[in-house]
Amino acid sequence: MNRNIRGFTLVEILIVVIILGILAAITTVKISNARADANEAATRTMLQIIRNQIQLFKVQHNGQLPKLGNNGNGYWKIMIGKSNANEIGHGAGSATGKFGPYLLQIPVNPYNKLSNVGSISNGNQSGNGWAYNENTGEFKAVKADCSGLLLY
Repeated sequence: MNRNIRGFTLVEILIVVIILGILAAITTVKISNARADANEAATRTMLQIIRNQIQLFKVQHNGQLPKLGNNGNGYWKIMIGKSNANEIGHGAGSATGKFGPYLLQIPVNPYNKLSNVGSISNGNQSGNGWAYNENTGEFKAVKADCSGLLLY
């Protein structure tokens, strides 16, 4: 009796599984790199827009920069609301001013998903998505691990 059954050996199956595992590992690394690159590009674009709007605010408010306020929420109120030439602080942001809004919505930092604004002079940026110096107009993103490291 001649048994001529054809099939794959265990070694052949293992080789195919190993090759598929290597391809999956390479693909995973490429996808995670693409995500990091997208976060960086989104952050840089958002920073450019915010910095441009800070400069526009300064021009329209007689050289005055927007004020941060106590917890950063006042900063976004002035930037997403309307204001008059003398309104620069966190009490502004009404619907009747002649200038603004400078931003349509409160931006969220792509790295840590936070939108709060802290002072750059404060060393601890934990819980903040952004850092701002109301004296110079410097505006930066906070790194995702909230270590206080400022990006860009």
